[in-house]
Amino acid sequence: MIASLLRRLVGVASGVELVAALVMAAGYPLMLATALLPSAGGFAVAAVCSYLGDHFLHRRGSYVLVRFGKARLGLTIRFLIRQLLLILLLVRSDWGDEAVYYVVGLLVFYGLQAPHTALVMVLRRKRRLPITTRNIDLSTLPVPDGPPRWLTHRAVEKVLHTEVPMFLGLLAAAATDEMVYAQAGIAATIALVLVYMLVLLPFFRSSKLPPDPDRTLEWFDEWLRAERPTVALYFSGSKDSAYQANMWLETLEKLDEKAIVILRERAIMARLGTTTLPVVCVPSAVHLMQMDLSMLRVGLYPANVGKNLHLLRVPTMKHVFIGHGDSDKIASINPYAKAYDEVWTAGRAGRDRYALADVGVRDEDIVEVGRPQLAPIATGTGQPPAGRIPTILYAPTWEGWTDDPGNTSLLLAGENIIRRLLDSERPVRVLYKPHPFTGTRDRAAGVVHQRIVAMIEEAAARRAADPRWAAEAGRTAQERARAQVALRELTAARPALTLAASWDDASASRDAQTPLDQAPEEERRFREWNELYWRSQGWWEHRVITGPEPRLFDCFNESDALVSDISSVVSDWIASGKPYAVTDSAGLGEDEFKRQNTAVRAAVILSNDAAQLGELLDAVHEPAADVLATQRAELKQYLLGPDQPPSQERFGAAVRALAARASARNRAQGEAGADDAPAAVPAP
Repeated sequence: MIASLLRRLVGVASGVELVAALVMAAGYPLMLATALLPSAGGFAVAAVCSYLGDHFLHRRGSYVLVRFGKARLGLTIRFLIRQLLLILLLVRSDWGDEAVYYVVGLLVFYGLQAPHTALVMVLRRKRRLPITTRNIDLSTLPVPDGPPRWLTHRAVEKVLHTEVPMFLGLLAAAATDEMVYAQAGIAATIALVLVYMLVLLPFFRSSKLPPDPDRTLEWFDEWLRAERPTVALYFSGSKDSAYQANMWLETLEKLDEKAIVILRERAIMARLGTTTLPVVCVPSAVHLMQMDLSMLRVGLYPANVGKNLHLLRVPTMKHVFIGHGDSDKIASINPYAKAYDEVWTAGRAGRDRYALADVGVRDEDIVEVGRPQLAPIATGTGQPPAGRIPTILYAPTWEGWTDDPGNTSLLLAGENIIRRLLDSERPVRVLYKPHPFTGTRDRAAGVVHQRIVAMIEEAAARRAADPRWAAEAGRTAQERARAQVALRELTAARPALTLAASWDDASASRDAQTPLDQAPEEERRFREWNELYWRSQGWWEHRVITGPEPRLFDCFNESDALVSDISSVVSDWIASGKPYAVTDSAGLGEDEFKRQNTAVRAAVILSNDAAQLGELLDAVHEPAADVLATQRAELKQYLLGPDQPPSQERFGAAVRALAARASARNRAQGEAGADDAPAAVPAP
């Protein structure tokens, strides 16, 4: 428990990182103490601790390093402090006069950091195209190879580590009273920095640089005219919102029409899921608005954000808000939706929401297309397998942009929900999967989240020590151990699910070609990973699940009931047919809460004290007590539409119909050039 709290306080993800952080931090006061003594041997041991701890945390990409930076103890400062402590050791070792020369050498070393950093930054900027692409052949652009990875990856850290010869030389001088070691070390370090910079210079030649921005944008216009995509998925947002675009990739891949993904932030590109669709990231609004997009017929928008305006201005295409989930949140009836030609909802409920809200979205502009993404959700009754206890998933939404108490149950009800589930006389397993944005706007939500995590971890420890579960733990120990080994092996062997951010933007775009079989293979590997993940732990063990994996729908399939808030999580869960509860955090009362929120009409309604949770537990323990089963089946069709024809077919039909309307509009306006012009071929 104490170790867990300390990890969260420090900002590390594991006990190993915590040890490394403590070793690194302890190295500095130890260096100070040994320098004052003075003790060259003790100082060397302390310095090695600081070096190794720092290096390990950098290799792990530990968040604790960010916290050091915020405390004005960034990487360069830590190296400088270590060098100054070494100078102190020299002074305390009666090298006071000579120490002045070593200070000069140190100043030269740090003075050279500036031109090195400038070289790296300028080269990175010159290697950055005005667009970033994936699955687009850039061979005719062309893009030459950039500097090798060893020159650019973690370049600042590497050039700082060229201090090692100087550090060792000074340390040897302090231990042996031989000045030659110090002089040789300083000379070697300065030479290494100069060589590092000289090796970078050849990559500034014009033959080693990609085409200038104007030529690149011209080339991309030619590519668009040649490929002629007609459907665009357009997305802008923070890096944590990439899931909102990812959920639509497979749906677009199945369309008959040619589709392209247009992103606005490079951070989203790095987190975009595997897809064979052509993808382009255009950070500059000016560049986007200057592009020839006349061949596009349908624009699909998963989020209402200000940058949507930059594509909405294109008159030759029709624009559709498709959202990133179906819910009763205020965001689902945003007046911004008036800006689009159509709004596509999952079922009749979405249409009725806009009618009741009266925000200016006309009924004839709403199309019900279902939710193609829900196919992986398995249906069930909410009854656990024989001999097992029910699994309850608590998946609250985040705090939102306002202080409305109805946004999330975390602040007022979260701890009560978890406490009642953990203390229930009829035992259940609790899975807790919070929204990835939790705590990003309201720090209080993040604090409550941490308290809930602590509650679950403490309950899991108690359950592990409870004799009632010891026999089952012993019986399944070998099976779980085998699954854990297989899971580690698969995790190590499995390729990353997203494209890693690259220092060399131009080369990354040139080489980012997704093989046609990559997505199916990754999905197969993930299904195997997911199965091993659940087998590697006991079916009675409480679990906190953060991050992208396991995915939310996989948590759905593992659970027998859900507790959540007003969000698309509830609407998606309804596809499973299993019991669920929703918290009335705003205190509207059950009747008014159900009147205002369609998705809760077949739910157990919880007050902030969660006193009604017993009704949900009744439903998962005893089939006869599940009095809302019929209502859930009726609500499913109302919210998500009919099962036939499949949602993918309805979605595709809506795209074709709207594309035809756009083409008809263009012909009527005399803007048919994009429909009739011959395709251009990109120039070599």
